[in-house]
Amino acid sequence: MTRTITPAPVRRSVTVKASRERAWAVFTHDIGLWWPRTHHIGAAAMKTATIEPRAGGRWYETGEDGSQCPWGEVLTWEPPSRLVLVWRIGGDFTYDPTLHTEVEVVFTETADGVRVDLEHRYLERMGEAEGRARAAFESPNGWGGVLALFAEAV
Repeated sequence: MTRTITPAPVRRSVTVKASRERAWAVFTHDIGLWWPRTHHIGAAAMKTATIEPRAGGRWYETGEDGSQCPWGEVLTWEPPSRLVLVWRIGGDFTYDPTLHTEVEVVFTETADGVRVDLEHRYLERMGEAEGRARAAFESPNGWGGVLALFAEAV
């Protein structure tokens, strides 16, 4: 019997004191205000990041020079509870239109506000670069650091 073992996704969570609608709006509409400027793949310095508000929309950065650099697409758009983004940035942190990993973000109301759970899955699809990407995503400046900046913006 042969079994396929799928590596665990990277998971991070943060709780913010806000309504689910407010947390959703800051995460999606306002991503350009809180996304770290150091986390970009374009040649130009990053001016902003954008998530187009619909399934099939683009997820991309805009450089200070006006250039746009794709990161992926919106796979699932269910405001204010669930967002799934296709992440097409490989372990070498360049855009790869053939790569399909997913970032799912779930907004759950709690007694303390809204818990935001982020899961980046299918990293094994990055091939040999998976380990380098996983280390980056799990580092203090990875998804945990990105969610901390989001929480400060809410």
